[in-house]
Amino acid sequence: MRIAIDTGGTFTDCVYTSDCRLGILKISSSPVDPGRAVLKAIHEIAGSEQAEIRHGTTVGTNALLERKGARTAFVTTAGFEDTIGIGRQARSRLYDWFLTQEPHLAPEAMRFGVAERVACDGTILKQVHEEELARLKSAVAAAQPESIAVSLLFAFANPANERAVVDCLRGLGAPVSASHEILPEFREYERGSTVLINAYLAPKMRSYLEQLDSAVRAQGSRLHVMQSSGGIIPAWIAAREPVRTILSGPAGGVVGALAVARAAGFERILTFDMGGTSTDVALVASGAGLRATTESQIMGMPVAVPMLDIHTVGAGGGSLAGFDQGGALKVGPQSAGADPGPICYGRGTQPTVTDANLILGRLDPNAFLGGGMHLDEARTRQYFEPAKRNLKTMESFAEGIIRLADSHMEKALRKISVEQGHDPRDFVLVSFGGAGPLHACALARALQIPKVLVPRMPGALSAYGILVSDIVRDYSRTVMLRPGDASIAQHFAKLEEKGAREMEGEGLEATALRSVDLRYAGQGYELTVNWSSDFVEQFHRLHEERYGYADARRPVEIVNARVRMIAATEQLALDGAAAEKQSGFTGDGLRRVHYQGEWLEGKVHDRAELRPGERFEGPAVVVEYSATTFVPPRCRATVDRQSNLIIEVEA
Repeated sequence: MRIAIDTGGTFTDCVYTSDCRLGILKISSSPVDPGRAVLKAIHEIAGSEQAEIRHGTTVGTNALLERKGARTAFVTTAGFEDTIGIGRQARSRLYDWFLTQEPHLAPEAMRFGVAERVACDGTILKQVHEEELARLKSAVAAAQPESIAVSLLFAFANPANERAVVDCLRGLGAPVSASHEILPEFREYERGSTVLINAYLAPKMRSYLEQLDSAVRAQGSRLHVMQSSGGIIPAWIAAREPVRTILSGPAGGVVGALAVARAAGFERILTFDMGGTSTDVALVASGAGLRATTESQIMGMPVAVPMLDIHTVGAGGGSLAGFDQGGALKVGPQSAGADPGPICYGRGTQPTVTDANLILGRLDPNAFLGGGMHLDEARTRQYFEPAKRNLKTMESFAEGIIRLADSHMEKALRKISVEQGHDPRDFVLVSFGGAGPLHACALARALQIPKVLVPRMPGALSAYGILVSDIVRDYSRTVMLRPGDASIAQHFAKLEEKGAREMEGEGLEATALRSVDLRYAGQGYELTVNWSSDFVEQFHRLHEERYGYADARRPVEIVNARVRMIAATEQLALDGAAAEKQSGFTGDGLRRVHYQGEWLEGKVHDRAELRPGERFEGPAVVVEYSATTFVPPRCRATVDRQSNLIIEVEA
């Protein structure tokens, strides 16, 4: 048995294999102790049966966003202690004199320098001596760190001095994150930031994953974790390198969306994943597949390990709505989360996006979670009445909440498409997440996207993506070579040898995928292309697409060599044969829905009863166990061969 579990802010979603069929389970998350919901789900699904557990976790993400990581010491070459604070001297708001920065992960008192020096070509100019190591160890110990990050200048070219520092500091008992192990690449600030974030998250993630892994192993099962790059790694690696799991859950959604879209015949997609607390969007522009980046930023700090190019905004089903001091309506980024949750769940008292959808008739209170959870519409109206202030009706308040939430998500979709030179009209919007299908058609209409694809089990697509993801390890090193330099083969060979050895240690047989980071000589940033005989021509084409120009006469240099080791996972189709729970819908097939200021009569469809080839028009509501889809007027829905809903949106 294989079980994928994606921990969200409101629900923990599970997709699992059972007798070669897919099953689904959604349970409430346990924010205080996320592992409790995970173990509960495993028990409900597998009982005492052994299974491979795959987990998408938000523990590292939340610890970073909430600044609840470890007290971390940052060690670097003497004289460069403050590079981690200076950064690139970029201000997020250039003319804001009152801009206040979040407290740094490594304040000045926790930054330490060691007397050593390595040249850019790896030559050791100053070896680190025993006396210096003893002094450093004493100074770091006096600061009482819970975790330590070590990132020496040019350690990527020759890690000898850094190894000596790491070996010395490991004697303090705190976990040590080393740059030559996590990110052996140039750019001292980005490398240092990545290693610092890893160290900041390491104690919390190690404690969480070790406890969870111990409980899983007790029943003979194995625990793996989803990476931000779209691949699975063993739990012990995720505990050691938690920086690779920051976008764990959202990455699963992109993998799942691409798998579903390709099966349906679509290659160019915009993914729209709206959950309880946030919305994640991504773009896949061609048959090249998932688009990763090493230029991500989290809370203003660069993270240079490979991550899928995902943009996140604080708008979800649980986003809180209200009025600011000036009387303007606002939605998010604060969320009701799993506790207390939206008003209609029975405990919350502040209006949310989910409550607004219920007020507008777009959610069936008796069909939520397959009838396993009743939504309290009377209680929602009771709290909406005073919250609407001077607005004439609750419906106008609810519709305003929906429109404002839609505007936040529309900006996110524009950022990954229009602002990067892509026309949304050339794409299909793949909508999923517990709340995504309620808003997808409105966003498609705003961006003139002609089609929306709502997959089977949309509320658990991220978990499905985790279920079918390959086991992946990424390796890289900075090389700085001309395209014709034959020594690139040696660098690839060393990376592949290391990758094969580590994969074999896990009992896996993997294939190697090579790529390189290229730039025009003198440029400050690179583009990644697959390694092939025409890799330079690929670079010129990609540069033209990304920046609007290319110059084949300019010299090109290879900055980084990359190898991705892939152990393929058996693929399972997400189609009409999936074992899915009934929606719980027991009505007469009709429902009043509020749309653009008026009440309309819409048809209610049970997703489990829809068959390939069926067609219907909006207004309509499609209910199923994991999510609800709202089809507005002037939209036409068709069920395709894979049981996806393909909705044509009239401009």
